[in-house]
Amino acid sequence: MGRLDGKIASIVGAAGKDNMGQVIARRFAAEGAKVIVSGRNEQELRDFAASVNGDWVLCDLTSKASIDAMIDTIIDRHGRLDIAVNCTGWGLLVPLVENSEADLDRIIDLQFKGPFMWLQKLVQAMDATGGSIIQISSATAKIMLDDHAAYMGTKAGTDHLIRCVANQFGSKGIRANSISPGLTETPMTANAMQSAALVKEFEKCYPLGRIGSKEDIAAAATFLASDECFMTGENLQVNGGLCLRRNPMGTELMDAMVAAGEIPAA
Repeated sequence: MGRLDGKIASIVGAAGKDNMGQVIARRFAAEGAKVIVSGRNEQELRDFAASVNGDWVLCDLTSKASIDAMIDTIIDRHGRLDIAVNCTGWGLLVPLVENSEADLDRIIDLQFKGPFMWLQKLVQAMDATGGSIIQISSATAKIMLDDHAAYMGTKAGTDHLIRCVANQFGSKGIRANSISPGLTETPMTANAMQSAALVKEFEKCYPLGRIGSKEDIAAAATFLASDECFMTGENLQVNGGLCLRRNPMGTELMDAMVAAGEIPAA
């Protein structure tokens, strides 16, 4: 018997092969949930949904009409929505003074405005039955990482939105929590993960001695989604103790990569 038997679960941001959204969806399906994956890549959604005996609905999180249509479609097809997870993100890594207005508009739309509209629709959809809402945040919403200000600021903003939902809608049986990974091997971080020296510098910052995996995040999401969870308004730091320390500085990463011969000295 699975921990999520009979649950209807929506995972937004699951249209990238083997990304965090797909790993969470796969774990939810293994735990007995009916998963509905969403994103912007129709063929990948179709293929993945078939692999887990699930369903799919296209969704652009930057569009209110698209968000509303996705959730309405799920309820029309499946009768209700018990679990909703947002895994979307854009790993913008640009020095603060070099962020363009277009960069800011794009990341705010994807990582703050979109989640805000998603939450607005969810609290209405879950009003009668309750449910669990899970936002994938980031350790960098709490601790520093060079050249990441726009990403960090929007993630921190969604953490507070989650707290607002938890506070206001708990009486409806709605739980809202976020999960903060550290550096995790995903399609978003694929280029960085090719540097053994970079990974080693990050590993030094983790008390548990390794960087996190997508499976670590899926395990935490499964707990938050389950009826065992008596928690709301919280941000789970699922990052091996990283927030007890810090991320490495950009200069440290560059020096390590130069010493390893991965990049030339400046």
